[in-house]
Amino acid sequence: MAGSADVIGPGRVAVVTGAASGIGLGLCERFAAEGMSVVMADVEEPALSEAAAKLGAEGARVLAVRTDVSSAEQVEALRDDAVRAFGAVHVLCNNAGVGGPHGPLWQTSPGDWEWVLRVNLGGVINGVRVFVPLLAGQDAAHIVNTASVFGVFAGALGPYGISKHAIVALSETLYFQLRSEAPTVGVSVLCPGAVRTRFGSSARNRPAWAGSAPAPTAAERASADQFDRLLEAAGADPSDVAAAVVDGIRSGRFYILTSTNRNEAIRRRGEEIVAGGPPAAPFP
Repeated sequence: MAGSADVIGPGRVAVVTGAASGIGLGLCERFAAEGMSVVMADVEEPALSEAAAKLGAEGARVLAVRTDVSSAEQVEALRDDAVRAFGAVHVLCNNAGVGGPHGPLWQTSPGDWEWVLRVNLGGVINGVRVFVPLLAGQDAAHIVNTASVFGVFAGALGPYGISKHAIVALSETLYFQLRSEAPTVGVSVLCPGAVRTRFGSSARNRPAWAGSAPAPTAAERASADQFDRLLEAAGADPSDVAAAVVDGIRSGRFYILTSTNRNEAIRRRGEEIVAGGPPAAPFP
């Protein structure tokens, strides 16, 4: 990943999707603190405008672009707006994502499947397809794809977890291809554990074409309650995640994990694959 360490600092430009809150906003704030220009993209326009205005009032060079990452055309427009405003892009954070239902896969509606996969995985695919030709023309560049710790141990959380496994696999493939085709472009995959974000309320941005969200089952409500308690007790601050990302870019780290409490589940999955399985539940 030659040159990736040089993409952080004054004169550099970062594009961050899912930038209006959570990890995305934390990344924007950190990049701005490093003296970078920041292009903030999010589907939730009021929150995006508010976040961009606040960052701009603090002295950052900011451009806000409402973007639905599941739309290739809107991601292309995001690239064009970024170049028009700042002349280049050096860091791309494909960070936008949604949660979705956690119930049995065979009971998950086609609309839920399409919504989660189009945003989480399709958004990364669109970002890679649209931005890599531009990044390859810079003297140095770096891509950070946001997956999850749920993407590196045995399956959990329904379509969400499946999409995050796919993002990890995509990032690994991209790393190998860029190493030979565009070695000045580095790649990292961010696999955060619990982070204090608005992840649990992502249905607020559910598109009409996905249909109405089904009422959660008792098991899903219990899972959501457990997740909320985990965030409250042990969730990382988005600013700490952003610091780990910047450190990871500078040090050339590919897998960026934000906690160690799932390391045993990650190791066990590898052992189970070699042994033939079946997989054990990653947590009680």
